[in-house]
Order: sequence, then structure tokens, then C-alpha cells
Amino acid sequence: MPRRPKPARSGHVFVDESKAKDYLLVAAVVLPGQLADARRTVRSLVLPRQPRLHMKKESDARRKQILEAFAGLAPAVTIYRAGTTYRTELERRARCLEALVADAAEAQHTHLYLERDESLVRRDRQQLIETTRALGCADTLAYRHEAAASEPLLAIPDAFAWAWAKGGDWRRRCAPVVDDVVDV
Repeated sequence: MPRRPKPARSGHVFVDESKAKDYLLVAAVVLPGQLADARRTVRSLVLPRQPRLHMKKESDARRKQILEAFAGLAPAVTIYRAGTTYRTELERRARCLEALVADAAEAQHTHLYLERDESLVRRDRQQLIETTRALGCADTLAYRHEAAASEPLLAIPDAFAWAWAKGGDWRRRCAPVVDDVVDV
């Protein structure tokens, strides 16, 4: 899929990954003026006694409902894909993260939220320090690792990552909001 020019939409970038087939790092951009409404939408989909939305644990009917609701939020979604060119999953993640930060800097996004995985936080932070310095955006792009239960908007890239990795009708359902698929 050819790269389309990134829309000049400075916003907050929410990131999750999928390791189902190819390694995917999925970034969903939500504009600052839409954050409160987007969080309300996500929270409205969380069932009683459910700490957070997670596509892997939902029924197909709920998955369709969630994808439809998230598509209605119109986030700008970019999928960074790393295949078997890289030897390890850590290398795949590093290359995807590098491309993501470069795109975020170019689009002048201000915040980057990555779903917290304790085994990756230290390595990610080091890479983010180095990459943001190299790209000249260390003072303009804030980044943090958050638990999905504490940052509801991490459910958005989780949903699109799951659907894209599943393929077929699931991928078709998320395609309207996927602006680009970047092979790294």
C-alpha cells in the first residue's frame, strides 16, 4: 500500500501492538478537542465488572459494536508492519517505533501513549530518548507508558490491531480509518 501524505493534525497518539502474524504497531491519533468525547465513548462500551476493553476477550457481536463505535470517532490510524526481515520481535518493535516517532514528529503530534508492558518499558524509554533527540522533537513530543485500564483510549489501537491482524471482514471493518500501512 503506497504511503499517503500525513494530514496536518497535531494530536495525541495512542499505540498498541499485535504479534499475531506480522508484527504490527498500531497508532491511532485523536485530536485534543476530541479526547473527552472519545474517552466517554470508550468508557460507555466497558461492561460492568470489566476493567477495560480488550478485543481478544470480546464476543464477535461486541467486536463489531466496538469497531463501529471506534470508526465513528474517526481517529487517524497508521499501521507499522515489520515482517521477518528482522531477527527478533524486539528488533521489529524498535524499527516500528522509530518510524512511528518520525511520523509523529513530522505531524507535530504532542503526546505519545504506549500500552504498558513492563518487559519493554526500559528499552522503549531508551529508544524514545535517542529517537526524539535525533529527530529534534525531544521538547515537543511527550511520551509515556500507560496501563490500558487507566488510559481508555488505548482500546482504540488494540481494536484496530486485532481486526487488522485477523484479516477478512474484520480488516474491512477497520479499513476506512486506516490512513496508511507502513512496512519497515
